Amino acid sequence: MSNEIKNLKKVAERIKKAIKNNEKIILYGDADLDGAASVIILQETIKNLGGEITTIYFPNREVEGYGMNEEALNYLKNFSPALFITLDCGIGNLKEVELAKKLGFEVIVIDHHEILEELPKAEIVVDPKQKGDKSFKGLSNAGIIFKLSEMLLGDSFTENLKKNFLELVALATLADMMPKEDENKFFIEEGLKSLENSWRPAIKVFFQSKSFEKGENLHQKVFKIISLLNVRNLENRLPVAFRLLTTSSEGEAEKIIEILLEKRIQRKEEIEDLTKELEKMIGKTGDGPIIFQGGSNWGFSLLSPVASIICHNYQKPTFLFKKEEKESQGAVRMPEGFNGVEAMKKCSKLLETYGGHPMAAGFRIKNENLEKFKECLIKYFSKYAN
Repeated sequence: MSNEIKNLKKVAERIKKAIKNNEKIILYGDADLDGAASVIILQETIKNLGGEITTIYFPNREVEGYGMNEEALNYLKNFSPALFITLDCGIGNLKEVELAKKLGFEVIVIDHHEILEELPKAEIVVDPKQKGDKSFKGLSNAGIIFKLSEMLLGDSFTENLKKNFLELVALATLADMMPKEDENKFFIEEGLKSLENSWRPAIKVFFQSKSFEKGENLHQKVFKIISLLNVRNLENRLPVAFRLLTTSSEGEAEKIIEILLEKRIQRKEEIEDLTKELEKMIGKTGDGPIIFQGGSNWGFSLLSPVASIICHNYQKPTFLFKKEEKESQGAVRMPEGFNGVEAMKKCSKLLETYGGHPMAAGFRIKNENLEKFKECLIKYFSKYAN
């Protein structure tokens, strides 16, 4: 097994203390599958220890952008003072962590994305990529939370509960495209074993679904499930992955899955249309070292899948952004061997927020800085040209 994750024990102790003292606990998770799985595992762990979660919050990326944001904190400030735990986000939110502290929150950041110039000044920061952490760097955020649950539950971590959490970790690890090595091998193998006999109604419904073709193997089925669960479709502030994986009703799961399957067809068409539009734009703008394009009428949720396609087809660093009135937020994809986070670090003075993984990241920027940002990126990537 890998070395222990730095500060994870501290988090376990702090959560135990919060449960014992009936403190308010807020879970703030990214709205993708890894974020939702992290929230579910930690929520169910705390419930098993007799604790309560005061509220859960998932930011709507279309409106609020990625990670912690001022709008969310203003909405949550009525719950202060509380223990405020970020899951699968927060490592790049230096300003927002400061604001949360001013509002009376004690902040714990649990993330697995790249470390930026400095760490947020949270009470405790957990991220295997931080200095002095000798643990495996390839865990999904749900993988980190599984290890936290092991610490919290100790002897009460029953076989059933372990299987139940491993299913979620396997889905999150595959959805976030984490390396299939080290501890992830165990998470994926054990999690997939449990999935087919899952007690979660939504998983049962998925495996009975007509959308699977005859002869599909387990991996093919699982990736179909992931493609549906990874859609950031928020309703009552809860993403579809969270709603599906926590529902206790097969009937409700069937309804949600039916809507998702319909939406998937529409989404596929939207992705194809935007890809074609971009290919025309790229054809006109010539052949620089990067692809840097934006539009005000593009759906933000389409940018990541389209950036992946464009990056794959052109084998160039790809920066796509949705232009709002004053700011733009973007999705970044890199060909093998390039690091988008390092590139943005060099241009960070121009950005409001940025972060992610080397090959899949994001940013938020004031519109007046877009041109300078593009020039800065071209300068950075020119050294890789040819």
